[in-house]
Amino acid sequence: MLENKISDIRFDEDNYIQNMNFKNEVLTDVNISKIEFESVQFVKCQFINCNFSKASFYHVIFESCLFSSCIFIESSWKKSNILECKGDGSNFTQSYFKEAVFANSSFCYVNCANSIWDGCTISDSNFKEASLSEVKFQKLKLKAVNLQGVDFFKTPLKGIDLSDCTINGIMASDTCSELKGAKINAIQAVEIVQILGVKII
Repeated sequence: MLENKISDIRFDEDNYIQNMNFKNEVLTDVNISKIEFESVQFVKCQFINCNFSKASFYHVIFESCLFSSCIFIESSWKKSNILECKGDGSNFTQSYFKEAVFANSSFCYVNCANSIWDGCTISDSNFKEASLSEVKFQKLKLKAVNLQGVDFFKTPLKGIDLSDCTINGIMASDTCSELKGAKINAIQAVEIVQILGVKII
């Protein structure tokens, strides 16, 4: 159903899908780039090697979905929810997230370099070894997020509360200036000191 719908709007040069629900769809090697989704719900769908570049998502819900080797370069997400999804290794470079919610999801090794996150919430999710370099965060809320080994190079974390997150092995510049103004707990402070090369005796 979904793949046919995409083919139809490509033919009509409409590129707009609105007020629809999709469940148990499996799409492989499908070009979904530049399509605008509004008030659409995806449940238990699988997207394998699909291209979502420059796609837009407004009030969209992805629930229990799988993204395998998918590309979301320059995609736009506004007031959309990603719930219990798995998108390990996906590419979200130069994407824009506005009031988006990620919950109970796995996005290990994801590439979000040069992206913008405004008023977003990430909770109970795994972003292990993700690339979040040169990212702009505004009013980001994090709860129980695994950020182990994440690359924060040139990403200011001022004002962001990391105290409930796992931050072992995070990467930053030599001076760790990215962490200036971030909120951490006492145990995390020991990890940060080690990143700075200070030895605790």
